[in-house]
Amino acid sequence: MSCTFRSTTKRGQFHLLEKVQWNDPGALYSLVDKEKPSKFPFSIDQEGNIYVTQPLDREEKDAYVFYAVAKDEHGKPLAFPLQIQVKVKDINDNPPTCPSAVTVLEVQENEQIGSSIGTLIAHDMDEENNINSVLGYRIVDQTPKVPRDGLFLVQSYSGTFQLAVQSLRKRDTPQYNLTVEVSDKDFKTLCFVQVNIIDINDQIPIFEKPDYGNLTLPEDTAIGTVILTIQATDVDEPHTGSSKILYRITQGDSEGRLEIETDPETNTGYVKVKKPLDFEAVAAHNIVFQAENPEPLVHGVQYNASSSATFRLIVTDVNEAPQFSQQVYQAKVSEDVAKGTKVGNVTAKDPEGLDISYSLRGDKRGWLKIDPVTGEIFSVAPLDREAESLYRVQVVATEVGGSSLSSMAQFHLTLMDVNDNPPRLAKEYTGLFFCHPPKAPESLIFEATDDDQQSFRGRHFTFSLGSESLQKDWEVSKINGTHASLSTKHTGFEERVYHIPVRINDGGRPPLEGTVSLPVTFCKCVEDRCFQPAGHMPGIPTVGVTVGVLLTTFLVIGIILAVVFFQIKKNKGQHNVESAQASEVKPLRN
Repeated sequence: MSCTFRSTTKRGQFHLLEKVQWNDPGALYSLVDKEKPSKFPFSIDQEGNIYVTQPLDREEKDAYVFYAVAKDEHGKPLAFPLQIQVKVKDINDNPPTCPSAVTVLEVQENEQIGSSIGTLIAHDMDEENNINSVLGYRIVDQTPKVPRDGLFLVQSYSGTFQLAVQSLRKRDTPQYNLTVEVSDKDFKTLCFVQVNIIDINDQIPIFEKPDYGNLTLPEDTAIGTVILTIQATDVDEPHTGSSKILYRITQGDSEGRLEIETDPETNTGYVKVKKPLDFEAVAAHNIVFQAENPEPLVHGVQYNASSSATFRLIVTDVNEAPQFSQQVYQAKVSEDVAKGTKVGNVTAKDPEGLDISYSLRGDKRGWLKIDPVTGEIFSVAPLDREAESLYRVQVVATEVGGSSLSSMAQFHLTLMDVNDNPPRLAKEYTGLFFCHPPKAPESLIFEATDDDQQSFRGRHFTFSLGSESLQKDWEVSKINGTHASLSTKHTGFEERVYHIPVRINDGGRPPLEGTVSLPVTFCKCVEDRCFQPAGHMPGIPTVGVTVGVLLTTFLVIGIILAVVFFQIKKNKGQHNVESAQASEVKPLRN
């Protein structure tokens, strides 16, 4: 079952919507909502009459679906539920609404009559494409009414605004405020439109004077120096692209030695030195300035001579130092080049055309010399990449005559490696030992290196014993390109230090070989540490020697004590004899 109902029900009133009835009397009726909304605006009495109990609002909900249920007095359904669909029919109960408090439109002051300048789009919450939501537009007020009223026209049903009678001028007024009546068949709403007049670029910049005269500057004037101030004016709207002025140089500065900066507030132009002036290149510049706007001019308006000005810049000569063709010169040679080999050259020119003399500074190793006339650089001593792989010196160019001004550049010489360093041990091996007596053949590992570049030699060493006589006792085995092991072949070694010579070959071009000595000590061990024999180590006495030294010391002390004792006893005996002789002499009595 489907029903249509207008959304006009008033609060406190029940309107009959539909009636359902079971064939047998005594049925009990109820409604079951399918969607379970927050409020259900329908009810049914026990006669089967369905009523609207609350106001309906199509804009809030435009359709309802629910069921009518008939049960007997015991609550048993008498039939399947009957589905009822209710569609809420629209009425014109919503007035038009404005899109915003004020709708802002813009129009250039040179727009033609009939040109579209924007659209006001109002809204109506009533059903779309329905007579209730059809809107009409009408201008009811224009402020200000200069130069006259009725300057604008709005399309009745689209809300599009057009210029009605003439083009607009910003100097008349920069803004118009329009009151627009928007209506449907029952309601009216006032909306407000603001039309801003945009200035057009119909005025060209004009220089305050066409010629800025002559200016003389030395060629060493500092970069960034302001040498001239220029000024043009534009009567278009201030602080817009139509009145902002940009200056450019159209003639007389093909190398871009000058630049012009514009003050955004005053449109004053400041002419500055951008690159060094050069008397030798151009002694006088006849400059032409052009003043332009970033905004394009309107059709029919063009720049003319009033937007141009001239200026003559005279550059005076200054004695300048020689100038190198580059600030850093780089060369690359093999480190084994012969003395007197040319390794590079530098060039400099004097702006005044004077002759130049070259010299070197910072040649701390005395490897190089330079031809003072040609700037060619030669080696004068053996070069060594391992001592310094990138050799840096300064080259000085001094003008001959004049004020003897000079300038300096860098010369970097990269030395390429050659295989000129024999292999050696990577570190000092002083603590190599095996415990004595050895119980089985043992090995130790050592590492080799050399001072040549890794990329040159590739670190692929070969290893061998330095003496064939040792081959019955020792063996050298290669582990990888840099490491090898030294192994004993038996256990019959004495408790002492063995110096094992090992030959290491780097396999370079040409190959270089070095012989190193590995000191290996056989000693008594305690907890895997070398404890004895210390006497077999150089510089440390043995136990026997120590005991002998102690016994000798004691013997010498005993002899000295015996001599002293004997001498004391002898002196005491002599003293007793003299005393006895003195007692036998009788004194004379008077």
